[in-house]
Amino acid sequence: MESPGYSCGRNKVCVGQVVNIKAKVNRAFNSSMEVGVQVSHEDLCNGEQWNVCKAYATFVAQGKPTAKIKLTPLVPQTEEEKIEYSVAAERRRMRLAHADTIKGLLSKSPVQSELETRTCHSVVPAGETRVESVELILPPHANHQGNTFGGQIMAWMENVATIAASRLCHSHPTLKTIEMFHFRGPSQVGDRLVFKAIVNNAFKYSMEVGVCVEAYRHEMEVSRRHINSAFMTFVALDEEGQPRTLPVLKPEPGDGERRFKEASARQKIRLDRKYVISCKHTEVPLSVPWDESNKVYLSYNNVTALKTLVAKADWVPASERDKFKMYTLEEDTFLSIRIEMTTSIDAMQAFLLLSDLQRRHEWDRHYASCELVQQVDKDDMIYHVISQTMSEENKPQDFVVLVSRRKPCSKGDPYVVAFRSVTLPTHPAKPEYTRGETLCSGFCIWQETDELAKVAYYHQATSGVLTYITTNIAGLSSSFHSTFQACEQFLQKNKDDAYIEE
Repeated sequence: MESPGYSCGRNKVCVGQVVNIKAKVNRAFNSSMEVGVQVSHEDLCNGEQWNVCKAYATFVAQGKPTAKIKLTPLVPQTEEEKIEYSVAAERRRMRLAHADTIKGLLSKSPVQSELETRTCHSVVPAGETRVESVELILPPHANHQGNTFGGQIMAWMENVATIAASRLCHSHPTLKTIEMFHFRGPSQVGDRLVFKAIVNNAFKYSMEVGVCVEAYRHEMEVSRRHINSAFMTFVALDEEGQPRTLPVLKPEPGDGERRFKEASARQKIRLDRKYVISCKHTEVPLSVPWDESNKVYLSYNNVTALKTLVAKADWVPASERDKFKMYTLEEDTFLSIRIEMTTSIDAMQAFLLLSDLQRRHEWDRHYASCELVQQVDKDDMIYHVISQTMSEENKPQDFVVLVSRRKPCSKGDPYVVAFRSVTLPTHPAKPEYTRGETLCSGFCIWQETDELAKVAYYHQATSGVLTYITTNIAGLSSSFHSTFQACEQFLQKNKDDAYIEE
């Protein structure tokens, strides 16, 4: 069984061009694995190459009905493989939380208010975009086991979705993204597949089409098996290749209104995700607004940025004193620093102690106060921190920080505590403070032996915040040795505390 996650298209492929498809298993979990797919095309006349799209697909190993299949762990070798391996666990976590995120947004998107915000004279009833077709699975459509090729089903699904989209825009639509392409079950040679598509919602320049596939073998079958579903985003391009304004869609009552609202929620998640990715790290502000719709992706981005930094291969030893080692990494406009120590403490206990910023002042003299602003969930918290350090304006610095923590996904993974700045309407910048920002910092903690743990602290600074390196809340100062010596003493003093959580 295969279940692709999402894909994003960038360029079109034309006749006469060579398509290169690269696929690699990024990580194997218990019985599922993530496969990364990168598609590019090449113009044979001039030799130019472009990226077309990329996708992450989740495959599930299935044996006999009563037999469980446990996959062999994958061992990454290159820097790129280590990054994808580490981040795959975050993508898996984000996929599992996607449904809850959608539910949280549905209560905040009344259909009528959305329709009233669009000023367009053309209104198309959703029912007019409905498309249904039937395909018979023949031997050329299936593999040697008799199961239908996933690519064949995807092609048929795109066909009906394109027809549905064209009925709204009355032109030839262009597919931009596919989100949550879900293979719920297999189909075999001899099955008849019913493809159903309808435009769920039309925004100003794009529209979402929902497609589902049902399978049955005999005409007399009462129940049909729901085997596939997907949400596809289309645009209609003008003569200059720019998206043109689309008509307003009037949803059908009941399920149509539900689909309309869910499409709006998915669009908001996409836009929030795109905003987080597109933020230029060399510009201030570095922080992005936090709200319910983007909390999952901000948490994902927070941990992913730290894991990516950890997996870099070009760290250079800078200094060593006692049991503390310092490394640096220079990349373009970034200067990153890593400080590590090995100490006699259980990794889990160190994880709990270091992820609680309200105890940071016990070992980091740069912390004046720390207030827990919001407990997002058990793994994500937002703090307001006031620093002891004075800024160039001779005012104390303050920070609004998202703390995202992760336990190991499998053996060998570290405990992760990631920090990044966010913006909250309830905590705007105040004149008595200089608002500071941190892009990527945090701790990774590995269990080395039964009695020893390696604790590593990472901090990434840009050209705009390099002056903070000796003074900011990351805890890295010109006297970093004394700071982390105090950190180790704090861990040793509290290592026998009762565990707060399992």
